[in-house]
Amino acid sequence: MRLSDFHYELPPVLIAQRPPERRGASRLLHLPVGAEPIDRQFADLPGLLRAGDLLVFNDTRVIPARLHGSKETGGRVEVLVERVLDTHRVAAHVRASKSPRAGGRLRLEDALDVVVEGRDDDLFLLRFADDAPVIELLERHGHMPLPPYIERADDGADRERYQTVFARNPGAVAAPTASLHFDEGMLVRLREQGVNTAWVTLHVGAGTFQPVRVDNLDDHKMHSEWLSVGAETCMAIGRTKAAGGRVIAVGTTVMRSLEAAALAANGDCRAFEGETRLFIRPGFEFRLVDALLTNFHLPESTLLMLVSAFGGYEPVMAAYAHAVAHEYRFFSYGDAMFVERNTGPLAIR
Repeated sequence: MRLSDFHYELPPVLIAQRPPERRGASRLLHLPVGAEPIDRQFADLPGLLRAGDLLVFNDTRVIPARLHGSKETGGRVEVLVERVLDTHRVAAHVRASKSPRAGGRLRLEDALDVVVEGRDDDLFLLRFADDAPVIELLERHGHMPLPPYIERADDGADRERYQTVFARNPGAVAAPTASLHFDEGMLVRLREQGVNTAWVTLHVGAGTFQPVRVDNLDDHKMHSEWLSVGAETCMAIGRTKAAGGRVIAVGTTVMRSLEAAALAANGDCRAFEGETRLFIRPGFEFRLVDALLTNFHLPESTLLMLVSAFGGYEPVMAAYAHAVAHEYRFFSYGDAMFVERNTGPLAIR
């Protein structure tokens, strides 16, 4: 397949610039196998689940990873931390009219002195001079790294709303957005219904927003992300499958985590921790996941390719056309889809 196969027209007005007034006050497009998409509300989710199903969430926590400042020469810079390397060092994207050199210094947020140690491909290696840990400094001085299609500066509300209610492992620079719909009330409802939960950690990087720059998808180099799938989650998946329940990935990050762990173990779910460059596109053989809850994704993005691989290329692209026509809200702060796994010929195309 080609990159152009994943293009669709999206009116800019449908790109959600802010979250709904309250968590869960979103629409939900249900994509069953072999049927037309069904318009629902996110509050209807419990009706799509049954006792014994397993929802798998990503418990990563978004760090306030964006910093503004200047170089020694006075030129303005914007830093987006991609990864915290240790207590005082990070790998980061740096935007400036002229890239800083190794040994150069940055002054960020009028509070932080940073030394440029060098580069690793597109990322700059930065060392913070402050004695406090980097994570603490980012929490104190950083801005929430809203996606590039949200055309406004972050504000105080984003500290809460661009974060899941169960976020606990800091390290992401983008939210696992399918989970943003869940509030405590919905989680309690699902537990009372007999729906089980499990957890993975995948620290979402800025690479998730990078466009695919080649038309031949075989030539695309997928960005790398760190993930952890624990033994308890794998045992929960095994129990669910043995009892006839379904494994439901809450978000593409969970899908990528589980299927990467399965690939590493020749199809089984075993504890896995490390980097993945897994590129899921039509023709991929899914091993663990039976349904996917996800937001709507950018045209020609690897995330749209993943959803098309899971729900079937033609059904997913038709569902996106339906969502545009019915004015769903798109992307991180937008509405959601519940996609059932398509194992028929349309799963390839």
